[in-house]
Amino acid sequence: MPNWWTDIDRTWTLFLDRDGVINKRIPDGYVTDTSEFEWLPGAAAAITRLNSLFGLTVVVTNQQGIGKGLTSEEDLDRIHGHLAFSLQEAGGRIDAFYFCPKLASQSPNCRKPNPAMGHQARRDFPEIDFSRSVMVGDSPSDIEFGIRLGMRTIFVQPSTLSMPPELSNIPPDFIVSGLPELAGSLPEGHY
Repeated sequence: MPNWWTDIDRTWTLFLDRDGVINKRIPDGYVTDTSEFEWLPGAAAAITRLNSLFGLTVVVTNQQGIGKGLTSEEDLDRIHGHLAFSLQEAGGRIDAFYFCPKLASQSPNCRKPNPAMGHQARRDFPEIDFSRSVMVGDSPSDIEFGIRLGMRTIFVQPSTLSMPPELSNIPPDFIVSGLPELAGSLPEGHY
């Protein structure tokens, strides 16, 4: 892990992307119902372990399926409620969920890499300091979002996928195979 990882304490905030980081991504589709939400192996336990290190844990997720009319904000609320409840059952928590329902073509746009969801999180939690925040995501837009806000960035790259070429221009601070690997690197005493 990078040197700054050992500096993290309860004053830091963990920002997580959702699809592909917390739950299985549906190729060319969207999670539109709780029955389609499937945790990635070890993700709930990993978030629980990461909660012991970070003071806040928030999810920032682009949800273009709403803008396409494939799902609704009410459906998304149910999905996030399901995620939060099952994570609580595992001993973990998400302090807040932020999402952008807009299409990529709409303007102004709250979609990552634009920083709007980060700014909303800081309005809701004034203690957030982006220089003491980590963004974990599986797409170049997640990494660019974190960089634009001055966060540390961690890219999730399952070993079966190749590195997106866009990341050569915006390299993350660190690369992991998933949340379990990240949680497994916690400094001693944070379990």
